[in-house]
Amino acid sequence: MSPSTFQETVDIRYFISSLPLGVKCFAKAVRSHWSIENSCHWTLDVTYREDESRIREKQLRENMAWLNRHTLSLLKQQQNKKSVAMNRRRCGWDDNVMLKTLMGIKS
Repeated sequence: MSPSTFQETVDIRYFISSLPLGVKCFAKAVRSHWSIENSCHWTLDVTYREDESRIREKQLRENMAWLNRHTLSLLKQQQNKKSVAMNRRRCGWDDNVMLKTLMGIKS
């Protein structure tokens, strides 16, 4: 695509909050939330390949998404130097590692 095919757009978002925050503090909080959200989605896509999922049934899709987020949370709680993908593989290779991860025991 050539640069001339891109069109500039402007989005406006409205937020309602009862917190007594200034504009800069509120903007920082919103950006912080979205960086966490984007990081989670990126990890789910890379580690669990969610974008490649061929599950079409709505309830099953929601169940798998919940299960993926839950296991991602458990894997991120491991306080070792290994990546989420490597910790996930280790759970598949070793039942003891999987049980420790499921029980929240740090390895």
